[in-house]
Amino acid sequence: MSRKLIKSGLIVSTMTLLSRVLGLIRDVVIAKLMGADASADVFFFANKIPNFLRRLFAEGAFAQAFIPVLTEVHAEKDDAKLKAFVAYVSGTLGAIVFVTALIGVVLSPVMTALFGTGWFIDYLNDEPGGEKFELANTMLKITFPYIAFISLTGLSGAILNTLNKFAVASFTPVLLNVCIIGCAWLLAPQMEQPAFALAWGVFLGGIVQLGFQLPFLYRAGLLVKPKWGWHDPGVIKVRTLMIPALFGVSVGQINLLLDTFIASFLVTGSISWLYYSDRLLEFPLGLFGIAIATVILPTLSRNHVGKDESGFSGNMDWAVRMICLLGIPAATGLGVLAEPILAVIFQRGAFTAETTRMASYSLTAYSFGLLSFMLVKVLAPGYYSRQDTKTPVKYGIWCMAANMVLNLIFAIPYGYIGLAIATSLSATLNAGLLYMGLHRQNVYRFSRLTRGFVLRVMVATFAMTGAIVWMQYGVAFTSLVFEEQVISLILTICLAVAVFGGSLFAMGIRFRHFKSRNFNPA
Repeated sequence: MSRKLIKSGLIVSTMTLLSRVLGLIRDVVIAKLMGADASADVFFFANKIPNFLRRLFAEGAFAQAFIPVLTEVHAEKDDAKLKAFVAYVSGTLGAIVFVTALIGVVLSPVMTALFGTGWFIDYLNDEPGGEKFELANTMLKITFPYIAFISLTGLSGAILNTLNKFAVASFTPVLLNVCIIGCAWLLAPQMEQPAFALAWGVFLGGIVQLGFQLPFLYRAGLLVKPKWGWHDPGVIKVRTLMIPALFGVSVGQINLLLDTFIASFLVTGSISWLYYSDRLLEFPLGLFGIAIATVILPTLSRNHVGKDESGFSGNMDWAVRMICLLGIPAATGLGVLAEPILAVIFQRGAFTAETTRMASYSLTAYSFGLLSFMLVKVLAPGYYSRQDTKTPVKYGIWCMAANMVLNLIFAIPYGYIGLAIATSLSATLNAGLLYMGLHRQNVYRFSRLTRGFVLRVMVATFAMTGAIVWMQYGVAFTSLVFEEQVISLILTICLAVAVFGGSLFAMGIRFRHFKSRNFNPA
């Protein structure tokens, strides 16, 4: 099974890599166009709210609730029942998200005031910052309908993933990046406010992504006529699981929205600095964490339906090992090389050296939570695959409260950096609670072999960190010209990878150990 998981994981990771690379190109375009000025803050704000709902409906709670139920129905080998289930779910979800999108457009001033309270207060007092509120209100009307299209795209992708067709759904986000880049290139020069071109790119991207997946759904024989089915037994089961999962699986996103709320009271640039650092954090999180979580959920659901407890625990253990193998060095590398990476990727046009320096602080703070963010992605399916959504909700409430307290503790002395610290700490608490819950339920616990594997990874990461520090010692990176910066960063990363891989090899770890659930280095 692990061999199949590796193959599926590589497919998802490859497509995700393409999407993330284009996402970085998109962010480079945005950074060059707007840097960290007021219009950049407004666009990131207007894009964050529908993206938050996308995580809930398209990638988060819906997928976690829908895939286990779909796996059960699919296992019955009854095509008519399967098509009816898909029809009722798509019709019900479609109606809900389109109404949500309409309400969002109408009530955009309310949401802007709610999540951008600092700007709203400036608007009421007729202060200069009030123009951000007006811009955000208008821009949110453009970006909010994205939630309707991307939610149906998420439904389609979940169906295809359950059928082990991972490539299509993983490739789809590439199209969003293409649309935003295209609008920035073609529309921005024609507009007085370039940020609106990016907003129209988001709107167009939602339509294009859904249109791309429909032919593949048709070929799978599951492009059916949507039907309203609020009282259908399958829909009832999905929404029963989804309602608590709406909160439990999206604690991290809610925390980011709270960060945005608090950042609206901070100096101009705070939202942008957090955005740019978060985007770099999302690169390894999406490439490794979400990729592994995407392939593990259907597998765990099948293990649960088949009552294969040993297979369930073994696949969870494999997923945790892969997360630690990739997450520990990625988090360390991002933290140590925060400023060089930001400088090479973003520093041009309106994105100044000062912007690089400020964003590097929050990136370093976020990097401490990267492993926890990734572990949450693979530990949560341990509950959702068993159709247990209540336990993660309980933990989510605790983490939500903890994040609020930590925001107050760290934001006052450290500003936006404190928000990143609080987010990382609450993610770590979430991962710890999820693991302890699985441990107490006798569902999963770290095996002795996995503990040994993680120890080896930590030793290799320590050696890698030493190589990075040695390579960068005495180098005034910001004083180098761009070509020299690129060469220096590439050489440093190559040395880091070589030292990390060589250290693992010296400690007896071979590629064959990743193919099996039983890790046993000589």
